Amino acid sequence: MKKILEQISEVVSEAFEAAGYERSYGKVTLSNRPDLCEYQCNGAMAAAKAYKKAPFEIANAVVEKLAGNELLAEAVCVMPGFINMKINPEFLAGYLNEMAASEKFGYELPENPLSIVVDYGGANVAKPLHVGHLRPAIIGESVKRICKYVGHNVIGDAHLGDWGLQMGQVIEETKDRQPDLPYFDPDFKGEYPEEAPFTIEELSEIYPTASAKCKVDEEFKQRAQEATFKFQNGDPGYTALCRHITNVSKQDLKKNYDNLLVFFDLWKGESDAQPYIDDMIDDMVKKGVAYESQGALVVDIAMEGDKKEYPPCIVRKSNGAAIYQTTDLATIVERKKLYDPNQIIYVVDKRQDLHFIQVFRTARKAGLVADDCKLDFLGFGTMNGKDGKPFKTRDGGVLKLETLIADINQAVYERIIENREISEEEARENARIIGLAALKYGDLSNQASKDYVFDVDRFISFEGNTGPYLLYTIVRIKSILNKYADNGGNVDVANKVLAPVNDSERALMLQITKLNEMLENAYAEIAPHKICQYCYELADAFNKFYHETKILTEENQERKESFIALIKLTRDIMLTCIDLLGFEAPERM
Repeated sequence: MKKILEQISEVVSEAFEAAGYERSYGKVTLSNRPDLCEYQCNGAMAAAKAYKKAPFEIANAVVEKLAGNELLAEAVCVMPGFINMKINPEFLAGYLNEMAASEKFGYELPENPLSIVVDYGGANVAKPLHVGHLRPAIIGESVKRICKYVGHNVIGDAHLGDWGLQMGQVIEETKDRQPDLPYFDPDFKGEYPEEAPFTIEELSEIYPTASAKCKVDEEFKQRAQEATFKFQNGDPGYTALCRHITNVSKQDLKKNYDNLLVFFDLWKGESDAQPYIDDMIDDMVKKGVAYESQGALVVDIAMEGDKKEYPPCIVRKSNGAAIYQTTDLATIVERKKLYDPNQIIYVVDKRQDLHFIQVFRTARKAGLVADDCKLDFLGFGTMNGKDGKPFKTRDGGVLKLETLIADINQAVYERIIENREISEEEARENARIIGLAALKYGDLSNQASKDYVFDVDRFISFEGNTGPYLLYTIVRIKSILNKYADNGGNVDVANKVLAPVNDSERALMLQITKLNEMLENAYAEIAPHKICQYCYELADAFNKFYHETKILTEENQERKESFIALIKLTRDIMLTCIDLLGFEAPERM
């Protein structure tokens, strides 16, 4: 189903051609003066230069050719040469009926779907999730859902950190506590236990203890570094123990991510890329891409036209160790082999910008990906407290993610029971749903690259540009539809939307028509905030229509059925939008 702007642009392009001008000047956009018109075309301004005529003369000729077109109720020429248009209300109603009857509201799916990997999450095993993990999880999940919705094959990868010093720290602390475990016996030849030697609760205590020791005990720190080296070089006992660390951590991570409605297709880690490193580096050396510099192997990434200097990408340190860049490059090799993606999207802190410039340029230079494989870095900004500094606890520590979620749910719960008489069970469940919407929308409504202030009071407000406001609007529509059904109406019948009879109804209908254009842009620009803005404007348009229209008491049955069809479509679109943002709506509020 063609987007409404495409259809109007086609009509105007034909009018340009009929008036003797190039079709390309007929592009139509949404009006930047909605008080005057709904759509506009500025093509006559550009055509005036090419044809050496006054823009008003060109625009006037085009408007004459548009006279009587069934799509437009009005097309006028405005000095110095703008073409202002209003849509035919009958055509507008027909367009909405077609959207309602079509799968995905008429969004045109790609003929050749892409294979896309979304790399988000990035949690380290053995460590609890904290507020710093919130943004990649929330943004990445939404990006994954958007890519899937528009028709591509998408794989979401948690890309766990399971290769760093924290592994050695946990190994050594476990060794101090349980020295008789077989993992620490170099002569052990049997099968290592299937059951982990610690629970998640114990592991959650082991890591911070070990980390604190490393800061004050130099001998323990050296032991942890040696243990990490042995694990990374294939020590069988340490490898088996690290497998337990990862598996136990995954269970806890999954629980916390499930609470955020964040779901990964893959739970791979940095360790999965290790088997690819040696061959990858050997190939870089053979191709002359990597060379030795001060004992390390590096790749020059500078390109002609760079406005600043970029340091070479180190792929192997002088001591033979692989680093973060190496692991990410090897992960690209692994993904190419296993999934052959057309696009990889990384949702990572924007302060990693240089890292990804180095990785992407090295991957291109070394031929690790095809020329037409897109590598996108969606760098996100910082979540700050009201003081403008990175969000911390009152004592300056890093807040656990589950604590943050519990706090915002409690704040919503207290607001619910202030104004509503509902059961404790329903209040708690609604607080969970609304709290997650507040949390996610508060984040996603900002452009990902921007820093933002985490303000619980603003996020949980039922008014303004917030998640709870969207949910309240959806619940309001559900309530109207339920009352209609209780009075004998059939909500599920395919009623037709009629041409609008007032400005607020027309505005709501026009907002609905913008859906597919917005979805296309949100996908192309990897921009969940565009969905937030659209959904907020749709909620506003509905609420204005609701306050100005007697929906259920409308005496004309055909008109009432039209109202029901219109708000049902509004509800369905809003539910789709919040699903793309990664949250859901309660049945009542």
